[in-house]
Amino acid sequence: MNIVLTGSLGNIGRPLTETLAAKGHAVTVISSDPLRRESITRLGAKAAIGKLQDADFLAETFTGADIVYLMETMEAVGGMFDPSIDFFSGIAAIGRNYKAAVERAGVKRVIHLSSIGAHTDKGTGIIRFHHDVETILRQLPADVSIKFIRPVSFYINLFSAIPQIRAQGMIVSNYGGDAKEPWVSPADIAAVIAEEAGKPFAGRTVRYVASDEVSPNEIARVLGEAIGMPGLQWRAIPGQELLEQWLSIGFNEQVARGFIELQESQGSGALYEDYERHKPVLGKVKLADFAKDFAEAWHNTVKSID
Repeated sequence: MNIVLTGSLGNIGRPLTETLAAKGHAVTVISSDPLRRESITRLGAKAAIGKLQDADFLAETFTGADIVYLMETMEAVGGMFDPSIDFFSGIAAIGRNYKAAVERAGVKRVIHLSSIGAHTDKGTGIIRFHHDVETILRQLPADVSIKFIRPVSFYINLFSAIPQIRAQGMIVSNYGGDAKEPWVSPADIAAVIAEEAGKPFAGRTVRYVASDEVSPNEIARVLGEAIGMPGLQWRAIPGQELLEQWLSIGFNEQVARGFIELQESQGSGALYEDYERHKPVLGKVKLADFAKDFAEAWHNTVKSID
C-alpha cells in the first residue's frame, strides 16, 4: 500500500516508518526539516519536505495514498516559551488543513494519532487540541473511514523531570500518590498504528494505547532505583505554586495553565473516564524497561555537566 505519514522521524515516526517499510509498503514521510531527507531515505521511505500549515502541499502529497497517518504536535506551532503563541488556534488550523487535503486528494482511509482525553472538551487542559482536531476530522464525508488512536501519557515525558531531580532531589507535580494511571511507550504506539494499517477500515473507530499502569509513587521508586537514588520521592504541591514556578521561568501562560489543568485531571482520575470504559490490552514496554532508558539519559546528563 501507499502510506503517507506526518510526524517526520520522531519518537513514533521512526519505528513506524521502519515497520511499514519492512512490510513492503511504499511509505512517504512528511517532514518540515530538509536535513531529515537522507535519514528518511535510508529507512526505505520517500521524503516529502513541507509544512503542515501548507494545505496545498499536503493535498499534493496525499494524492494517491491508500492511507494517511495524521498527527499534530505543539512543536509544529512553536516553542512553549514563546508568550505570543496560541497553541489551540495554531493546531486547529493544522486540523483544518488535514481535512481539506484529505478531501482534495480523495483519501478514504485515515489514521489519526489523537490522545487520551479527546472524548471531551472539558477539564483536559493543554491537550484539548486533540479533541478539537478529532472534531474537525469527524466532519469529513461519511465515506472517509477514520481510526482514532488515543495513547495515554508518554513515558518519555518523564525525561523532563531530570533537571528537577538534580536541582531538588525529587519529582514535583500538582498531583501524586498511589493511584495507578496508564503510561505508554512510543514503540507500543507505533506497533498499534502499523497493526491498524493492515486491518480493514470501516466508519469511525477509537482505540486506546497503553503499556503499563503504575502510580506516581511507583514511578519515583522505580526511576530512583534505576539512577541510584532509591529514596526518590514524587511530591505533590498546590497547583498555584507550580503555576507560579513555571511562569517564572518563562512558560507560555496558555501552556502553563493547560498543564496544571491536565495534571489535576490526572490526579482526580477524570482524564481516564473514557479509557476505563474501553481499556486496551497493555503493550510490551513496561515501566521497568523505560527505567533503563531514563537511567541512560540521567547518566548522559552527568557526562555533559562534567
